[in-house]
Amino acid sequence: MTSKRNILIIFVFSLTLVHVKAQDSLSFKGQASVFTLVGDGNTLPLWSGGRYIPQLNYEINLSETSLLDFEASANIWGSAGFRLFDSSSFIGSVSPYRLWARYSSSRFELRAGLQKINFGSASILRPLMWFDQTDNRDPLKLTEGVWGVLGRYYFQNNANIWFWCLYGNEKKKGWELLNTVPNRPEFGGRIQFPLPSGEVAFSYHHRTSEGFPHLGYGNPDNYNPENRYGFDAKFDTKIGWWIEASLSDYKFTPEGVRDMLLLNLGADYTFGLGNGLIVIFEQLSAISPFEKGLNSDNFLTYSLISASYPLGMFDNINTVIYFDWKNRKSYNFITWHRNFNKFTLNLMGYINPDDYAIPLMGRSEISYAGKGVQVMLIFNH
Repeated sequence: MTSKRNILIIFVFSLTLVHVKAQDSLSFKGQASVFTLVGDGNTLPLWSGGRYIPQLNYEINLSETSLLDFEASANIWGSAGFRLFDSSSFIGSVSPYRLWARYSSSRFELRAGLQKINFGSASILRPLMWFDQTDNRDPLKLTEGVWGVLGRYYFQNNANIWFWCLYGNEKKKGWELLNTVPNRPEFGGRIQFPLPSGEVAFSYHHRTSEGFPHLGYGNPDNYNPENRYGFDAKFDTKIGWWIEASLSDYKFTPEGVRDMLLLNLGADYTFGLGNGLIVIFEQLSAISPFEKGLNSDNFLTYSLISASYPLGMFDNINTVIYFDWKNRKSYNFITWHRNFNKFTLNLMGYINPDDYAIPLMGRSEISYAGKGVQVMLIFNH
């Protein structure tokens, strides 16, 4: 697997370093950020670190309607945690962030390499977060990419069809409960239709995940096929509203895991107060409906409300509140950010339970458990 990725990396970089013709373009940009977090919910209460994402883009104009372009970027980061006069910890890595080549025309595009693939109608609590893991609170909106090929075709009536094939993404992605079996390709697709006041789409994905052989689930080779089905629709009437759902069907699973259904119902509205108050509400339910029925053991539901208000041309304040109905706990975040010429300053405060349990969030050593404050400065060049 490593050798195949190295071949792809060398291929993409070789293409980006070819002679730049007059009608082509080569550009370089980057994003640097530093942060400090002080919170009482981490093992080490003080964390500070930095990140740099350099990005190289090269475009070749094949004709008036077709383009061949490339992107290569890296994720270089490091963080240090401290308990003053007691203990410390250091983490960090250097890895490819995006590395892809793409051919595109007026109605078709084909992209291959390490890339971001995301879709769906929901805003924050997204059941169709199949291949990314974007945290809405993160000012950088970072997410790991996936290795694969993605094709999209756009029809004249604005309908579009997607297809993809992934390979070499063994670690869990998005909502996945199990790792993917190595050397097994994943594949799927999506079709999206326009409606008079919105759009509707259907998605499908197949992969071979690991099983539970020690529990008697899965075949002798530890294979566990999974079929994933998605539906989403979004409408713009007097308010914007949407529905998004994902059903994961595993062939071999222990009790409480089979056929997980994720369902999101949401809406947004801009109130005519001052500069305009944008409010988003979402309700996410996670259900295993075919295991025991709808009881408290296999039914989780979260509510979310987000409010964003521009204080002026350069300042914005946003608050997000999550409520876990099963455990009767709320998670509270408030963020102020100010835009300068090339800098953005973000200040976030939070008050959360000590046993932090928002889905898909807080998987790193640095969590937002308890109470704390984070300051982040971002520079784009």
